[in-house]
Amino acid sequence: MERRQFTPEYKTKIVLEILKEEISIGEIASRESINRTQLQNWKKEFLENASRVFAQSKTEREAQQMVKEANEREQNLMVKIGQLTVENDWLKKKSAQVRARIQLGE
Repeated sequence: MERRQFTPEYKTKIVLEILKEEISIGEIASRESINRTQLQNWKKEFLENASRVFAQSKTEREAQQMVKEANEREQNLMVKIGQLTVENDWLKKKSAQVRARIQLGE
C-alpha cells in the first residue's frame, strides 16, 4: 500500500479545524481516514512553528522577495543565452556555407 502524501495547505486546513474544537479530533480522523496520532502530530508541529510566522522581519521578507526576483531574472537570462547560442551557432554554420560557395565561384 502506497503512503498518502498531504499538501501543507491540506494539513493547515485540518489543523485549523482541530484547533476550532467544533469537531473532535477522533471525528476528523475518522472522516479523513487519517490516524488520530498523525493529526495530533500535525497539531503539535503547527503550534511549535506558529511563532515563525511573526518572527520574520520586514527586511527579511524584502530580502527573500529580492532573491526570488533575482532568481527569476537569472532563469530568464539563461533561457535568452540558450536562444542566442543556438542562433549564433546557426549563423556560423550558414556563414561558413556561404563562404564555401563564394570560394567555389557559385
